[in-house]
This record gives sequence, structure tokens and C-alpha cells, in this order.
Amino acid sequence: MHQRSVVRVGASLIVASLALTACGSRSGDDSGGGSGDATKTAKIGVIAPLSGDLSALGLGIQHSVELAVKQANDSNAIPGWKLEVDAKDDEAKPEPGKNAATALSSDADVIGVVGTLNTSVSQQVQPVLAPKNIVQVSPANTGPGLTQGANWQTDPKRPYATYFRTCTTDAVQGPFAARYLYETAKITKVATIHDKKAYGQGLVGTFTEEFKKLGGQVVAAQTINPDDSNYQAVISAVKPSAPQAVYYGGEYPQAGPLSQQMKAAGLNVPLMGGDGIYDPKYISLAGKTADNDLATSVGAPVDALESAKKFVADYNAAGYKDPYAAYGGYSYDAANAIINALKTSLKDAKDVESARQATVDAMSKVSFDGVTGKVAFDQYGDTTSKVLTVYKVAGGKWTTVETKDFETK
Repeated sequence: MHQRSVVRVGASLIVASLALTACGSRSGDDSGGGSGDATKTAKIGVIAPLSGDLSALGLGIQHSVELAVKQANDSNAIPGWKLEVDAKDDEAKPEPGKNAATALSSDADVIGVVGTLNTSVSQQVQPVLAPKNIVQVSPANTGPGLTQGANWQTDPKRPYATYFRTCTTDAVQGPFAARYLYETAKITKVATIHDKKAYGQGLVGTFTEEFKKLGGQVVAAQTINPDDSNYQAVISAVKPSAPQAVYYGGEYPQAGPLSQQMKAAGLNVPLMGGDGIYDPKYISLAGKTADNDLATSVGAPVDALESAKKFVADYNAAGYKDPYAAYGGYSYDAANAIINALKTSLKDAKDVESARQATVDAMSKVSFDGVTGKVAFDQYGDTTSKVLTVYKVAGGKWTTVETKDFETK
């Protein structure tokens, strides 16, 4: 999609200037300083995959936060304070994510964190940040248990008051996909495959429940290992059941090759996944036979939103060498949610640590019109927005099929 392309002219000069404005608070006469008095520093951490297979998504998260912070400093959004970004690479793995959270929580200047991308990583990050009262806002975690506990379907309880998210959850995304396949695409038989990780497993679980409730049949249920690259065994197990589509729970590094190998083996049906596959890299991995494959993603397509036009223009003008990708708008909104809370919590604060609890308290009251729509949180820390979009691969690109506000039946 065209929003993935990023203006590169003068990128090195712009990035260098951003580094100067975002690094360290030396005095009040630099950007965002306001008066001539020395400013205090507060840091917003980022925990995301900045290397590896999912770095395209992680770097989009990082740069979108950097843009929000730069704009806050330039406008002197929090008088007497300067914000910095401290980005840590979690490699899309739980243990590096935990280490990143430990490093950030040990820094007395860290007031909040944007991240993570992966639900399984956040499961390790939450219990590290929470005891230090460091607010965490994820632009991408969709596992329902992160906000409503392990028994979220029958007895929802919020595990961590410090955790919020700007994206909707798999409790909505899975059923949304099931309704599209059954009610719109008129598909009644599907096979499911997931990668055994928290995100993929949860997505398939909620999809399966809704699809069966609607009257659909799950004719095969298989799993792969995240490190696999050859999927012939699982394809051979699924093919005899003659599904009309395959619903996959996982991310594009595995989903793309799975789709390609399915078609090559004669299982020529659409593969559908969640937001974890909604990226141009899925199409390049899946190849020419990817046409008609499907994905859902949280919210409406950012490039089509009137509310996102300024963000897209500002991001492109900033010259980041990486696109904002699937979660840029949500990351920008997550950072601005923290910044909105800081306008209250840092107003009369002497230091960051003493303002952390006040920041958590202020987050629950945050409400503003963001890039992705209304940004506000319910009693669990979940976004109040339930908008999702179905995308289809057509002509080698993701195209929008439908955008709807999910309604509970």
C-alpha cells in the first residue's frame, strides 16, 4: 500500500537533527525548553522488535513514538519538562523483552513505555513494569488475557493497572474474521493452523468459537512450530479435509511461506490471518499465488482516515528510513496518550518516580481524538474502539474489503 512508502530525501540530515533534539536535556534553551531555566527530563521507553523478521513493524512503532515526542517537545507540551525516547530491542522474544523492561524500569527517568508488539513478550514485560508503577501502552498486543486475565471469557479481572492498549483484541478480531468468512464470503468449512504462540493460539481460539457458533465447520485443526520453514506435513494433514479456506494464527514470516506452499501443493484456497500477517512482506513471501488471501487488522486503514492525514504527512516529512507500517498510527496515539497523562502528572512533580502513580491514574481518564480515532480506555485498560478492517491481496497489494465497528451479538 502506498502509505508504506517513505520520503527518503535528506533522511540522514533530518535523523541527525532529531537525534540532537531528542537526546538529553541540557538546558531550557533547546527545543521544547520554553524558559531559560534548566528543564527536567522524562523518558518514554519503547519495547519492540528492532531487529529480526518483525523489525519492519517494530521500527515503525519506534519512529512513530519519536515523532510524537519530538512534536511534544517542539510545542512545549509539558512546561519545565523535556521528553526523550529510549528504544529497546526485544527481538520479538519474551526473554529479551523482559531484559528490556528490566533496563527501563531501573532508570529513574522512565515514566512510561510504548510496546510491545507481541502478546507473548508483553506477558513478561507487564510484571516487570507494574511494581515500579510505570505505565505501559501497547499499540499492537491483541491477547485478551493481558487486560482481563487468564479467565477473561468467564471471569474477567484486570491483572495490571499499569497496562493499556490502543488496539482492539482477539476477543473481537477472531470473531470478526469468522463473521466475514461465514456471512460475507459464504465459506462454511475451514481448517485452522497456529504457531503455538500466545497471539496465534488466542486468535484461532476466538475465531473457532465464533465460526462454530455461526454454523460453520472446522474440518482440521493443526499447529506449526515458529522456527519451521517447511510446512508440507501440516499441509498434507489439512488437504484431505477439503477446507474452503485456511485460518492462520501467527505472523507473516511463517504465514507467507505457508500460503505459497499450500498453493504449490494443490491446496488452492485463501489463507486468512489477523493483523500479524497484514504487512507487504507477507505478500513478498507468499509470492504470486497470494492473490485472494485475506487479513484482518485493527482499526480503519490509516491512509484512508481524515484524522491521520497530518500524521502521514509529518511522518513522511521527518525522513525516517522505515515506514510506519501496520502499527504506526496506534503507536503515535499510544505515545500521545502517555503525553496527555503527563500533562497532569508532571505539572507539579519534582521528579519522575514520584509522578509514576499519578501518570497511571491520569491514563484512565485520557480521552482525545487521535490518528486512529477516539483514544480512550475502559475499566480494563482496553481501547473503547472496536473498529476492524478486512483486507484482501489483489494484484500483489493489500486492498481494503470492508471496515466495520464490531457489535457483540
